[in-house]
Amino acid sequence: MHRNLLDVLADPETGQPLSLVDDDGRDPIEEGTLTSGGGRTYQIVRGVPRLVPGEDYGSSFGLQWNRFARVQLDSANGAGYSRRRFDSETGWAAEELAGKWLVDIGCGSGRFAEIAAGYGAEVIAVDLSSAVDAAQRNLGHLPNVHVVQADLRHLPVRRDAIDRLYCLGVLQHTPDPLASARALVEALPPGGRFAFTIYGRGPLTKVNTKYLVRPLTRRIEPERLLAATERAMPVLFPLTSFLYALPVVGRAFSFAIPVANYVDRTDLSRDARYQEAILDTFDMLSPRYDHPVTADEVTATLAGLCEQIDVASARPVVVRGTRITNPRAGGTPPA
Repeated sequence: MHRNLLDVLADPETGQPLSLVDDDGRDPIEEGTLTSGGGRTYQIVRGVPRLVPGEDYGSSFGLQWNRFARVQLDSANGAGYSRRRFDSETGWAAEELAGKWLVDIGCGSGRFAEIAAGYGAEVIAVDLSSAVDAAQRNLGHLPNVHVVQADLRHLPVRRDAIDRLYCLGVLQHTPDPLASARALVEALPPGGRFAFTIYGRGPLTKVNTKYLVRPLTRRIEPERLLAATERAMPVLFPLTSFLYALPVVGRAFSFAIPVANYVDRTDLSRDARYQEAILDTFDMLSPRYDHPVTADEVTATLAGLCEQIDVASARPVVVRGTRITNPRAGGTPPA
């Protein structure tokens, strides 16, 4: 943990500032103890402040991101997919971010935090799961990346200290995506900006094969499910590579077969696509929660909190906005 993180860190339960009461004397700090005025204590372990009691519903994500820690990093695969997705879904220009404090919600192994940090932002990379260990290994050497294990529903940051937050492809995996989105916007200061990407729900979404098999696969212990996915992939990868590439019917096959194989990612090597197929197939089948939403549901939930909401896409739902500056002018946020 870099010592300047103390300038923005707060107790996730009370919002009080956190202080170091014991540390190893290093910067960054590898091991230490944080305390708040209310007497709560939290440990810094392997360079990461641990501000949650356990992984809760995020254990499968911890497994996948530690197992595939570098698969989606642009710096590792050289393809630039993470940068293009970050730019497209946040809508933020690189020059806007230099020197700003950003919170990356559900950072995984750090694919988007790496991009934001490269633009000069001070990035607080937050994840509920042990994925923070992968993110710390990947990005902990960067002076402007601060990895924190915390619950997005109780962000451990001072509201007046952050400028923006983003959450790309994570909210649908929380118990209540709309309540989670609202909690994140409420954590922003007046004028703070956000960008969310959430799985979109359409008329046929729930008949996608992945939703038909998930009641079974999500009950399988994650290590066993990942092992089964790896055993099946030598057959499934070449099969879906052929079927998904077929003109016209390829899209129907990708809808009907619960295997994530991105045949259009020609910038990736075959091995990189193979590893991503295992990663994203497991990601598709293992989460405890997968709740797609509509753009109308998101905008209705956030309307009273924002002075501006823009919907850039309906499926997936890509929503950007600005926290209301003058609550009296914008109306009273709904209860």
